[in-house]
Amino acid sequence: MKRIMNMLVILFLLLGTLAGCANSELKAKERVKIGIMLSDVGLGDQSFSDAAFAGLVKARDELDILFDYRELQTVGTYEKGFTELVEDGNDIVIGLGFMVLEDLEKVAKKNPKQQFILVDSVSELDNITSIIFKEEQGSFLAGAVAGMASKSNIVGFVGGADVPLIHKFKAGFEQGVKAVNPEAEVKVAYANDFGNAELGGKIASGMIDEGADVLYAAAGFTGVGVLKEAQSKKKFAIGVDSDQYFFAEKAIITSMLKNVDVALYETVKEFQAENKLKSKQIELGINEKGVGLAPIRVIKLTAEQEKSLEDLEAKLSSNELSIQLD
Repeated sequence: MKRIMNMLVILFLLLGTLAGCANSELKAKERVKIGIMLSDVGLGDQSFSDAAFAGLVKARDELDILFDYRELQTVGTYEKGFTELVEDGNDIVIGLGFMVLEDLEKVAKKNPKQQFILVDSVSELDNITSIIFKEEQGSFLAGAVAGMASKSNIVGFVGGADVPLIHKFKAGFEQGVKAVNPEAEVKVAYANDFGNAELGGKIASGMIDEGADVLYAAAGFTGVGVLKEAQSKKKFAIGVDSDQYFFAEKAIITSMLKNVDVALYETVKEFQAENKLKSKQIELGINEKGVGLAPIRVIKLTAEQEKSLEDLEAKLSSNELSIQLD
């Protein structure tokens, strides 16, 4: 009798364990699954990819989602990365960066029922939601700060590539500089590489030799080299995408914040609540807190300069001030 009772207890415990496993598997299946194909440099760019990844980590921790990612270095092509993420059963597959557009659209056409998000470019396909930013607005404010800070009246802009997206950063920066310092000269160079800090340092060094005393880079990890070179030469710099102050604490006045982390977190939160993406295209500027400036450090703006910066932001927000794009 005792043996039978022991066997019944074991059977009861086993059934409970199996039920628990089944419930866990069911819960996992019900959780939103997100897959992201990172931009060319991938994790460690200390800029765009890292910010996007941070947004999904926050969504995992606070919204209890599951997420996976692919990097170009490990999968070989964007198309292969997107295909793997679709085959893994992700509810949404995200493509990060303008350079993934062509491969993302190839995979999206083959999988018309799959929902995709494209960050930093626009697609007309029905199953792709595009998230873009008004980088020119944040860069305008960065330019205004550079124009105020410059003593030589020469500042520099380093772009990661000579493409329309980076032109938005450049146009905003140039016009922001001129808004507060009409006599200033803006030197421009394109690295044609988002992952080469050494190259960024060389470009920065050349600009500094030509008199530039404030540098702004929209160039991913290449831009980190610009920031560090500015610090080594005792000049000023402005970061991009995230608050990059801690990469060169003696040089970085502020950073142009492009809140891709917030954008992805909020989009995932919306999908989790609605089980769909309501918008075909999402554009985020100052009003939507998609772009802005990190705290001003290293230098002290005068009260008049602070007021001027506030006024410029207000005019951008109200569309009283418009930026001419290339």
